[in-house]
Amino acid sequence: MGMSAEDERAASPRDEEWPEAEKAEKLARGAALKWASGVFYRPEKLEGLGHYRRRETQRNSSIQSRLKSTVQSYLEGVTAGLEQLRSAAQEVQSVCQDLGAARWALLDSTDHFQGLQQMRELMEEHVQLASVVQVLPQIFSVHEVFSHILQLLHGQHLLEAHVELMMVEQLRDDILSQLHLRGLSSAQATVLSYFSGLQDLNESLAKQLWDIVGSSLRLVREDPVLFVTAVRIIEREEKIDDTLLLEATFLPPGRPKGWRQKFHQVLQDTITGARFHAPRMDAEGPGLAKHLAALQKDIVSELCVVKDLMVQCVPAHYNILSVCTATYHQALTSHLQEILREDLDKQGLFLLLEWALHVYHSPEMMGHPDLLPEVDVSALDPLMSSELVDQTERRYVMKVKASVFEWMQRTLDVEFKEWFREEEPETDHQGFFQSALPAIVMQMLNENIQVASLITDSLQQKIYNMALEELEAFLGRLREALVQCGKEHQQDRALPKYYISHLLAVLNNNLALSNSVSSLHPDTACREVPASLQAALDRMQKKATQLLLEELLLDLQPLCLQLPSRKWLSGSQLVGSMCEVIDKYAKDFSRVRKPLFTLLLAESELLVANQYLRALLQRKMVCKSREERGQLCHRLLQDASQLRELFCGLGLERSQQSLEAVFALRELICLKDPALLSLEVLGFATKYPDVSDEHISALLDIRGDVSKEVRHVVLEMMAQHPQDLPEGYRPIFSTILVPVPELPFCLRKGKCA
Repeated sequence: MGMSAEDERAASPRDEEWPEAEKAEKLARGAALKWASGVFYRPEKLEGLGHYRRRETQRNSSIQSRLKSTVQSYLEGVTAGLEQLRSAAQEVQSVCQDLGAARWALLDSTDHFQGLQQMRELMEEHVQLASVVQVLPQIFSVHEVFSHILQLLHGQHLLEAHVELMMVEQLRDDILSQLHLRGLSSAQATVLSYFSGLQDLNESLAKQLWDIVGSSLRLVREDPVLFVTAVRIIEREEKIDDTLLLEATFLPPGRPKGWRQKFHQVLQDTITGARFHAPRMDAEGPGLAKHLAALQKDIVSELCVVKDLMVQCVPAHYNILSVCTATYHQALTSHLQEILREDLDKQGLFLLLEWALHVYHSPEMMGHPDLLPEVDVSALDPLMSSELVDQTERRYVMKVKASVFEWMQRTLDVEFKEWFREEEPETDHQGFFQSALPAIVMQMLNENIQVASLITDSLQQKIYNMALEELEAFLGRLREALVQCGKEHQQDRALPKYYISHLLAVLNNNLALSNSVSSLHPDTACREVPASLQAALDRMQKKATQLLLEELLLDLQPLCLQLPSRKWLSGSQLVGSMCEVIDKYAKDFSRVRKPLFTLLLAESELLVANQYLRALLQRKMVCKSREERGQLCHRLLQDASQLRELFCGLGLERSQQSLEAVFALRELICLKDPALLSLEVLGFATKYPDVSDEHISALLDIRGDVSKEVRHVVLEMMAQHPQDLPEGYRPIFSTILVPVPELPFCLRKGKCA
């Protein structure tokens, strides 16, 4: 249906005023059309059109009724609100009028208010005066109370004295607090002056308290009541301090007193002063041992008193046992450091290390059954730090080193004097020469190493290293003494009388030391002798052997000087005399142990072979005929065989003998065809690589039948085949010097080689 122009004009203002209503109407129409098209899409459904119309009409009527009812209630509420606003506006206007009137009334009453201010001030002054009047009796009696408190303190009625002292302090603090709040700081000085006696009483009470705390270990055993009284007073003061600090408005003079902290400080000072500030003690071992034993006994006794008695007299939060334990521990730490500043001897240093590292933690002290389990020092720092322990161990090692050096030097002096005595050295059960030197030295070193093992493994290792160093140095001094003895013997072979016997004893002693050194090592699995010490032992053995061989050489030299000679060649008993000398020395050598005896035999045999060859090569006996060469070969065979049989009979195997060089040299002399010398000499040089051209040239001279051409071929052969000394080779010819023949002619003599 179309709308008329009037309707459109009438609707347009409404639509412009209520655009939401138009939108809602359109949505409603659209929804109605959609519903109708869905219901009446078939012709037979049109029969129910009347029914649907009635139902929708009834529903619209119901909705309109509810809308009217709702709008009506809203309109009634708006009407009531408007009435209330109108009434409120009237009341506000009335109040404004009343306030204006009151303002004018107040302005008119200003003079009256000034009178009220004066009345208020008078009232406050009256209240203050009333308060003062109330406390006047207490104020006037202050000095009387002071006297009474002093009497109570003198009679040791500490609790009663402290109660009255707290009352007077409370009175003073209240007055000072009031003055502080009113800003009357100038009057505080007068109050403090009036109550000045409080300071003296506080000091007197504190002095008695600290005297009691200082004697606490004795009092808890004899009269614990006095100690408990002191603790109660300290706790009262601590509560007052806590209260004042919490309020934080006014802190009276002398607060906080901090008496609980002072209690711990006095107790710690008492413990420290009683035991650890004693006069300077004896730095020697016995004095220090007594001091440490006294400390051990007293500390255990006093900690038992704290654990069993004092703990029951103080509050649990004091943790008094732990405090005392830590105090003793720290005091001991400082005390030991102070002792270590002294110049302690080795016994003192040992005692200190043993006490700090072992005794302190043992059941005899801090691990005492009466202290466990409450006392536990394992959580505290070590009594001696690892650096201090190491430093003290090094000091101890230096002291022991000085002592060992002194004892070893004394032993060496005694040994040196023994060498010059008019009797042989002592022997063991097997008849071997010896002296007490190895036993003394090894016992001294071993004892020091074993003693060090009682402290720490590191100290034992330090002492072991020191012992080896000192033993090595001792062997050097012993060798020097042996050299000095040898020099004196060279000047007079009659002194010492038993020179050879003592040299043999020195060899046995050196062997005993060498066999015993490995037993010094702390680790039984490690028995290796350090290279430097083994070298010192070898040098000592070599020097003693050298001196013995020098003696043998001195007796052999007169006989060797007769070699070679025509008399010797014709058949003399020269080698027989040499065998007698060797046999005599071999009997002396039998007084040393087997490895040394074998060594001496081998060295003697090498000496004899060397001297025999030296005499043969240096004196250059020249054979004038084949018969003389045969005679010489026969003599060489007899001499070498006789000497070889002698040494074999003494126990030296042929493979260990150097006399084979004499047999080899004889073969070169006995060779009939000189043309074959080059090959034979080459074989000889291969077997004895230390032989030189000079030695071979001297040998060819002895033959007396070697031409210059053959000599040149032999020497050229040796030059073309230089020999290297094999490992383990015992030189024979290198120590034999052969005189160099003079050159027949030289153009420039100054530059000849």
